[in-house]
Amino acid sequence: MRHVTVVPPDPAWSRSFETESKLLSQALGTNNVVAIHHIGSTAIPHIYAKPVIDVLVEVQAIAEVDTCNGAMAELGYAALGEYGLIGRRYFRKDNAQGDRTHHVHVFQAGSSEVSRHLAFRDYLMVHPDAAQQYSDLKRTLATHYPNDIDGYMDGKDAFVKTLEKQALIWAHLTSPAPDCLDSNPSGTTHPAQSVDG
Repeated sequence: MRHVTVVPPDPAWSRSFETESKLLSQALGTNNVVAIHHIGSTAIPHIYAKPVIDVLVEVQAIAEVDTCNGAMAELGYAALGEYGLIGRRYFRKDNAQGDRTHHVHVFQAGSSEVSRHLAFRDYLMVHPDAAQQYSDLKRTLATHYPNDIDGYMDGKDAFVKTLEKQALIWAHLTSPAPDCLDSNPSGTTHPAQSVDG
């Protein structure tokens, strides 16, 4: 059973993401990778988190990811397939001591799962009160469930689902109208699709 550790925010998390994203782009194929995003609590400034870097990768062709398992293994990742979520490819990485360091979630570009993850992250980045509530909850749960990752996750579930609903409504309300996207010569889109956290 994994020990649940929640630690103060660390500037090294964003550097770790930047370093890992370059390696992941090569391992998953620069011709297939559309975007790589830092998600999860380590992407949100000023909040406590489990010290695990969560990465979301958007690809053009999800089936091609299955041919990259060897390259991912060379980076230390275990390939776990969809791992309970249809359309995802999931990888995880531990350090030499056996501590989890990275999760990689790969989705086809345009997946609703991409929008969901990015909306949640971006909502917390611009709503510091909600982010602080989330941080406080995680600290409390880690104290109550130090050796029970399932208890920790279950304790967050209702709060996360409520926040996720708010985040998706917020993302919808703040996204540009479709005709605005068509007239945008730079090709930039809604921040939830372009901010890498």
